[in-house]
Amino acid sequence: MTHGAAVLFVNEAFYAAFRERDFETMEGLWARRAPVACIHPGWQALDDREDIVESWQAILGNPDSPSIQCRNAEAFVLGEAAFVVCYEELGDSILVATNVFVQEDGSWKLVHHQAGPCNAPPGLDEDEGPGSGPLQ
Repeated sequence: MTHGAAVLFVNEAFYAAFRERDFETMEGLWARRAPVACIHPGWQALDDREDIVESWQAILGNPDSPSIQCRNAEAFVLGEAAFVVCYEELGDSILVATNVFVQEDGSWKLVHHQAGPCNAPPGLDEDEGPGSGPLQ
């Protein structure tokens, strides 16, 4: 598997954990030693792993949290770091997101997530599956 494909795989695992409200998987995807940050739409920036994990526990534990789909994901690999730019569909809303990963103990781990509102991306195709897009 190429590094780009591996990063997209972990990115999809992030969105699967979000959709399935799987807190254990979500917690395990975040780096433990590297600095981390997370900016949920409308929230202040979080830069402490414990605070980030607690934020995800609250989001995933909320039965009113909307279902999410990742679309048009593109991975960009820079040595032992990588980032994914993608679009999040939450009902009728579209957010653009950046997810940053680093190599930690031989696996890609999340160190940054940020999502915010945007217009519908050009070429958003309902038939495209999660993680679609070019690999770098």
